[in-house]
This record gives sequence, C-alpha cells and structure tokens, in this order.
Amino acid sequence: MSAVTCPTPVARTSGRGAAVPVLAFGLSFLALSVLAGCAGPQTSPPTAGQVSTWMTTANAGTAIGQVEVDSRNVTQVLAKHEPASAVKAACALLTTDALTAIGNLPSPDMGLTDALNSAYQDASAAGDDCFRGATAGPSLLRRSAMERTRLASLLTTAVDRYRMLTGRTPTTSTTLAPPVSDDPFAN
Repeated sequence: MSAVTCPTPVARTSGRGAAVPVLAFGLSFLALSVLAGCAGPQTSPPTAGQVSTWMTTANAGTAIGQVEVDSRNVTQVLAKHEPASAVKAACALLTTDALTAIGNLPSPDMGLTDALNSAYQDASAAGDDCFRGATAGPSLLRRSAMERTRLASLLTTAVDRYRMLTGRTPTTSTTLAPPVSDDPFAN
C-alpha cells in the first residue's frame, strides 16, 4: 500500500468561456473524490462489547460510583456543620477521585466520553470550590452545591448513554445489588 499525498485545493480562473463550467465541475468532482481518500480511515460505531469491556477494564463503573459517593459525603459533612478540616478532607477526596476518573477516558464511544468528562470536570470543580469555601466563605460553598447538583444529572446522562449502548446498567459501587441473606425477615 502506498501513501497518498493529499493536494491543497487552489482556486483557479480561466477566460475560456462556456466550456469552463463543465470542465470545472468535472475537475471539482475529481478533486473531491481524491480528497475523500484523505479523510482518514472510517470508523464504525463501538459495539456493546467494546463499551462493556472498557467499563470493566478501566474500572469506570467504580469511578462513577466513587464520585457519586464522594459528592454525597461532601453534602453530609456540610449538613452536619463539621469542622473545616473535615469539610476540606471530603472535598479534596471528591476532586482527587474525579481527576483519577478522568484518567479512565476516553471510552470507545465519544458520547459516553463527553458525558463522563463533563461530569468529572464538574466534580473536580465542585471539590475545589468546596475546599476553598471551607475557610473562604459561603459563596464558594453555594457554587460547589450547584456543581454537585449538576454532577448528579451529568452522571445520570453518562449512565443512560452506557445503558443505551449496551442494554445494561453499569455496575458501580452505588448500583450493586444488596447482599443476599438467608434470613427471610431481613431487611
């Protein structure tokens, strides 16, 4: 297989009359045909298997679940009016886990990658704003709360995208089935 060097289109003018439009159309069609080969390899959409394999091997489900749990923990620490050090610890963990989760990307599906990337960037920003807000004031804590609210929606969008692609809900630390008990009266 030989490499194709793609030409750079150049506008040309001619003073030859009526034959020029037909010739120009033919040359344009030929140029577009040649340039179409320069678009790169065509890729097919990812299969359910590719997306499922990525979710498992990248521990992406665990990452989604951890970011969800971290976000809820920040909300709980703030609601309990914990000391600034406890708030900062919870917020720092949210940021750290969000940045770690970004390292799992990209996924085989661009839509899933975009949804998760948006969610994780939002989680990181929420953690940063919360961390600074623990000592700097309520405006940053309010912004962090809004970002965490948006985060929940963004993660739902990502999980919905995964479900659409695979027909299954990803296993995250928050979507695991409860343990089975031999006690029929256990809750």
